[in-house]
Amino acid sequence: MYSEIQRERADIGGLMARPEYREWNPELITPKKLLNPVKASRSHQELHRELLMNHRRGLGVDSKPELQRVLEHRRRNQLIKKKKEELEAKRLQCPFEQELLKRQQRLNQLEKPPEKEEDHAPEFIKVRENLRRITTLTSEERAL
Repeated sequence: MYSEIQRERADIGGLMARPEYREWNPELITPKKLLNPVKASRSHQELHRELLMNHRRGLGVDSKPELQRVLEHRRRNQLIKKKKEELEAKRLQCPFEQELLKRQQRLNQLEKPPEKEEDHAPEFIKVRENLRRITTLTSEERAL
């Protein structure tokens, strides 16, 4: 029973006429394949052509422009050069110079915290200190 229903549907066919039906009746209108609007667009064709050319050349879709690659290469080389120079400078220093640099760094670290404390003081205290300096300067000028 199920197979009979399938046979009937197969005989009905789809909406488009099969080639053998066209041969029987020449008055039938032959269906034309519809154009895909995306593929028919000019921009899509150009994009497809560009992708094919890049594929033939061996370039990937995500490849960067030549200028950007050159700039990144230069930047990378500069960083490598700079690191090598720093390493060579450290190697060339004698132990005495290294000890002097360590002491200088320690002294710089000890000097920096008091400056930070002053920066964190409230603004009215800073203004008050400035006013005191101004008043002492003007009183000294009067004395002269």
